[in-house]
Amino acid sequence: MERAVARLASERPVVIFSKSSCCMCHTIKTLFSDFGVNPAVHELDEMPRGREIEQALARLGSNPTVPTVFIGGERVGGANEIMTLHLNRSLIPMLKRAGALWV
Repeated sequence: MERAVARLASERPVVIFSKSSCCMCHTIKTLFSDFGVNPAVHELDEMPRGREIEQALARLGSNPTVPTVFIGGERVGGANEIMTLHLNRSLIPMLKRAGALWV
């Protein structure tokens, strides 16, 4: 299942593993949307094998498992890591390097 996560994580410059009922997931998706980033979003609670993917994310080190954000195919982390990068002014350059932003 980790291979499936890696495949999904590399389908776009930004990939978010989320749950439709998760408020922090909504916050992170909104942040990226406000930047003009169009991430691939995988709602684990709406996917047939979502539970298995969530367990694979946990094995890869995501705690909590959602949201989990991949940028450029690399796991960056969850809401805390994304907000820290944003506050450090590191997130936008990272998104540009990954090809998620052109401005």
